[in-house]
Amino acid sequence: MRDDEIRQKLVSSNPWWAAASLGTDATVWSTRHPALTGLASYDVGYRASILDDVATGPVTDRLVVLTGPRRIGKSVVVLQTVASLCARADIDPRQVIHVPCDGMNLRDLRRVLVIARAQTAAIDRDTLRPRVWLFDEVTSIRGWSALFKGERDNTDFSFDTVVATGSRWDKTEDITGNLIAGRAGSEIRRRRMLLPMSFREFLAVSRYDLPLPAASHPASLQSEAARRGLEELSFLVDDYDLAWQDYMSVGGFPRAVSEHVRNGMVSDQYLLDLEGWLKRDVDPDAGDESIPLLLEALAARATSPLAVNPTAIELGRSRELLDTRLHRMVASFAVLRCPQRDANGRIVPRTQSKHYLVDPLLAWMPSRLRAGASTPAMTALTEQAIGVHLARAIEQLSNGRWIAGDTIGYGRTSNDKEIDLAPVSLPSPKGTVMSVAMESKWVSQGWRSEARTLTGKYGRGILATKSVLDVSGPVWAVPAPMLALMLV
Repeated sequence: MRDDEIRQKLVSSNPWWAAASLGTDATVWSTRHPALTGLASYDVGYRASILDDVATGPVTDRLVVLTGPRRIGKSVVVLQTVASLCARADIDPRQVIHVPCDGMNLRDLRRVLVIARAQTAAIDRDTLRPRVWLFDEVTSIRGWSALFKGERDNTDFSFDTVVATGSRWDKTEDITGNLIAGRAGSEIRRRRMLLPMSFREFLAVSRYDLPLPAASHPASLQSEAARRGLEELSFLVDDYDLAWQDYMSVGGFPRAVSEHVRNGMVSDQYLLDLEGWLKRDVDPDAGDESIPLLLEALAARATSPLAVNPTAIELGRSRELLDTRLHRMVASFAVLRCPQRDANGRIVPRTQSKHYLVDPLLAWMPSRLRAGASTPAMTALTEQAIGVHLARAIEQLSNGRWIAGDTIGYGRTSNDKEIDLAPVSLPSPKGTVMSVAMESKWVSQGWRSEARTLTGKYGRGILATKSVLDVSGPVWAVPAPMLALMLV
């Protein structure tokens, strides 16, 4: 892009600059922006709070990298943050710089940093005023983190608030080395993920009027306080069960939840949008059925460590190609790996991992989009959802572990039986503690036989059930929806 094209792109992407210069309302643009006005057609009251501290807090030298799958609403969150900043009396709207990065290359990005500051130089007449930069999908530009590193080290960019968003975590960028380590200012939550709604968030915007108990530390799920909390809600077990089945059928993508609440089902159009995201990020050169076939294979094998060679043969791919696709699924936040853990919670090297789909809707896509594809089993959907909820809880306690692939894991007994979710080490006010072991079985009776593996391996734990609640012994039976609420 030429400099004049960059200037025009910045002017059109930051209409609040002109309003501030003319002394008019700098928030009017938000009533006309297509992304925000389009939101009204499927708005059910959900607002992601992931950038609230940027929107309402002081303008400091913080740097935040916000990632998450496509179609999750990162761009909407960025624009809502801009609108909140423009409405503040203590900020000149020209301090706020929104940079949509689609179509840019590294040279364009370098020029943006120079040109945008020059275009807003009027606010620096009396004193240098820090900017709030919001780069949308900047991770698509190869070399962006090294560029930001140099700017944070040598220019006024080091004093600014920087929010960088993207839909893939590219390890070749060395984002941690370039930016997170030493160049994120005073920010603590430097890596953030915008993921599909949790069950708690789903309940808050759905038609279910159910209590939302406070979440517990994953190491305290069998505490006396947790026991009392579960017993107080025992009369609502069937209501939570119905809500969970709804959540397992629609997942947590905001658009999908809205369509489900308003129309009773998720539209084929939105499913095709999700398929398009995965095809673009995972397998752009493959045929139209590539993504449904891959999702079907992963959904069918989610509850066991993935045997890559047989799966590759079934899909008609080489092992190397399937490994690449799986890596891309993880990098695009569509899949969460669940590696094997030893008795101390450490990852066991050179073992196969389970692969959990991050949202239930991804497991339903094959049967909705491809004739003859199998539908997912509720047991598998529940195990994956509980695993993802636990991973989210761990990420909240120890920022960066999701990206590092160090959240959840499965265990093995001496006779080679699997424990769905083995204990992992976690920080707590009392020091390092271990999470509670968990199994998932979609049963409404006869759960004690299923709990023997937990008893034999750990002597305690939680079995996630369909609708059985029993907290009388060392292994508890807890309905899956109630366990999800205990986690996040």
